[in-house]
Amino acid sequence: MAKRRIDMYQYRQIIVRLRMKDSIRGIAKAGLASRIKVKSVYQVALEQGWLEPQSELPSDDVLALHFKPLSASPITQSSILPYQKQVKEWCQQGVQGSVIYAALQRQHGFKGAYDSVQRFIKKIKVKTPEASMILDFKPGECAQVDFGSGPPLIDSLTGEIIKTWIFVMVLTWSRHQYAEIVLRQDVETWLGCHRRAFEWFNGIPRKITIDNPKCAITKACYYDPIVQRAYGECAEGYGFMISPCPPREPKKKGCVEAGVKYVKNNFVPLREFRHLADANQQLRSWILERAGNRIHGTTREKPLTLFETERLILKPLPDQQPECAVWEKVTLHGDCHVMFLKCRYSAPYKLVRQLLWLRATETTVRIYQDHTLVAVHPRLFKPGARNTHDDHLPPNAIAYCMKDSQWCLESAKKIGAHCEQVIQKLLNDSVVDYLRAAQGIVGLQKSYGNARLDAACRRALVFQSLRYQTIKSILKQGLEYAPLPEQEAFDELTETYTGGGRFCRNTSTLLQ
Repeated sequence: MAKRRIDMYQYRQIIVRLRMKDSIRGIAKAGLASRIKVKSVYQVALEQGWLEPQSELPSDDVLALHFKPLSASPITQSSILPYQKQVKEWCQQGVQGSVIYAALQRQHGFKGAYDSVQRFIKKIKVKTPEASMILDFKPGECAQVDFGSGPPLIDSLTGEIIKTWIFVMVLTWSRHQYAEIVLRQDVETWLGCHRRAFEWFNGIPRKITIDNPKCAITKACYYDPIVQRAYGECAEGYGFMISPCPPREPKKKGCVEAGVKYVKNNFVPLREFRHLADANQQLRSWILERAGNRIHGTTREKPLTLFETERLILKPLPDQQPECAVWEKVTLHGDCHVMFLKCRYSAPYKLVRQLLWLRATETTVRIYQDHTLVAVHPRLFKPGARNTHDDHLPPNAIAYCMKDSQWCLESAKKIGAHCEQVIQKLLNDSVVDYLRAAQGIVGLQKSYGNARLDAACRRALVFQSLRYQTIKSILKQGLEYAPLPEQEAFDELTETYTGGGRFCRNTSTLLQ
């Protein structure tokens, strides 16, 4: 346990306070020394005549002859100090404090408390303040973009609270901004907000500085970030450059960081919004009336005043507005459809289980295999909706869909009355759906012709077996024209009464 040495000037302060008629208790409360020590100093000072107003204060050398150096409360040495080098190495490796504490006990027989390990780790983790610099931009050179949390809205139909976001784009020279309250942070919303921001400024900056949101950057990286394909097309169409910030360095876009905070702290509080459109209308009015006419803390100018100069330098909008499209990798499922925003679109069945590219605009959905267009559909917005092209389905599925009940009846009429009767009985069954059986029976016409099929249906009706396999077996064995059971019985009865049977009457006798 070490003691912290106190210099002689503190004795001198005690003597000065005593000469000013301060009480011993008051001096002790001031923290100069304890009451017992102050009292002992008082006795020495009184004997040496140092308390007289006319006398000079003693020097440090004189005081050292009468007093020993005062000591304040002792400072306890940390029990972790003998192991500080090892602890620092473990901290740099990301080892947690509880693990370090257990390792010290196991390897070094550490007897200290866990709190001492925690305090030491906190000290060595204190970061040195980092210096930075102000980024300067020329007019029209750059705009910064970011999202921030927006005000909650109430759904007028369900009464549920809807979470919102605020999209903010700030021109870094004039500090004029565009802001919009949105419901999502997806690619489509991101692109739409860019388009409306450029129309708001009536121009395009040369560079857009962004963070690394998933709607813009698919892979954040310090050196080689990968840009979302849809955002890359948007930048190419409008003619601006995408400048992603390094990961975890939001200070590189400090203008929009401050702009988002300004909107959240000065526009959102104490306002009521009826719906999303009303909220955005109020926000635009606030930007033009309040935010754009304030004296900015950095430029010391009004943003709208500076914007009058910057707007002349912005790149003009293209004559033909680029088509903002969303690209997404999709898999063609076994039902020959891909899924996009809970809607399904068909693609050729030969591409089942393959990865395809889907490009969605506000009106159309296009599906590509590599660079080859394989399907085009109108855009659907109702969840669960489906758009199917018949030629995308496998042949057997197309045949089943096209050969419905009406088709089977019309085809049976052309074959014959007995075939039509069989098909009607099958389709009118109230328990089982025999559409496939009807399709199969009608399909036998290709192999056996109308006459044979109709005759087979007549035999099946007699036997009351209208199954597909029965009719096919009759045709396969060539029994469609074989005598029917009731015809054979009638022929035998005729022979009995008209031939040489015992009950046959001689017509010549009857004539006599």
